[in-house]
Amino acid sequence: MAKPLRILVLLTAATALVVSAAPARAGLLRPVLMLLRPQLENQLTRVCVETVSAGRADLEKSLQDPCRKLAVPTSKCLIEETDNSGRSLGVLTEMVSGRFGDDSEEVVKRCLARMFGLPTDSLRDMPLRELGRRFGSYGLQEVTP
Repeated sequence: MAKPLRILVLLTAATALVVSAAPARAGLLRPVLMLLRPQLENQLTRVCVETVSAGRADLEKSLQDPCRKLAVPTSKCLIEETDNSGRSLGVLTEMVSGRFGDDSEEVVKRCLARMFGLPTDSLRDMPLRELGRRFGSYGLQEVTP
């Protein structure tokens, strides 16, 4: 993350801690999350291309556009669920520190549930690794020759 952006995130997070009580925090960091959306979409696109192409250079270019189209609603969902869950500060803290922690995992599970039309908290007790194994292996079986 660029240094000015990192400073902005840290200042916003510090302000949220000082100024607001816990229930009021939801929604306060949404503007910061929206600023990070282009980077999130680029990262989602890159992960999608790398995962689906499985190292096959001939597939990488043709997957760029479909993966970009998938990244847009996915990033929107992740930002909305980060905001809706009240975990914005935790997710931003994890992003700044370069780790994927409990707050990020909770948001991903909420977003997956939403994208599959399930109740928001329905995947809460399922390990993320298990979800990835189940959904990932199913999807890649159809793509892999």
